Amino acid sequence: MSIKDDVNYLKNELNNEEKLLENFVKLERFFKKYKKIIYVLILLAIITPIAIFTKNKIDESNLYKANIALNNYLEQGDESSLEYLKNKNQSLYEVALFLTAKKELSEINISSKYLKELLEYQIAAKEMNFDKLDALRKNDDFLIKDYAILHEAIILVNQEEYEKAKAILEEINQDSKVYELAILLKHNLVTK
Repeated sequence: MSIKDDVNYLKNELNNEEKLLENFVKLERFFKKYKKIIYVLILLAIITPIAIFTKNKIDESNLYKANIALNNYLEQGDESSLEYLKNKNQSLYEVALFLTAKKELSEINISSKYLKELLEYQIAAKEMNFDKLDALRKNDDFLIKDYAILHEAIILVNQEEYEKAKAILEEINQDSKVYELAILLKHNLVTK
């Protein structure tokens, strides 16, 4: 029995080694067949994180420089900083133009819809221009629509058109932060 067991053991060992060798040959064939693709994937696995890290650092540096340029322009009126922003960061360039136009209450041509509307609102509010405020109020996408409605009502109160002011105040949504101010103005208009 012992020889028979030894023979079976050797057969199993040889089968295992044969299978191992066969798997190694299959792996070698697979590697030879897809060698280029495997190398490319390994290379990509190494280069991609490095490239992403580098790009993030460059973007961070550019944003930092653009913010410094914005601060220089706002604090010192440095026109070269404004030119830098125009070339390197269009959105901060438009913010700089918006803030400058806001100080001077002048209109500018910028592509940012919300900044443009905010500037129009501030100019209309400062000039007490009812028609401009009305046009902004009727725009459903206007960011501070309820403030424009309240301001329009205040202009009407100053013009002693109390009924129109009451009607306009009804357009303010109850969820709005301006609603409490509108209620106060309505209470003031009860006697008028």
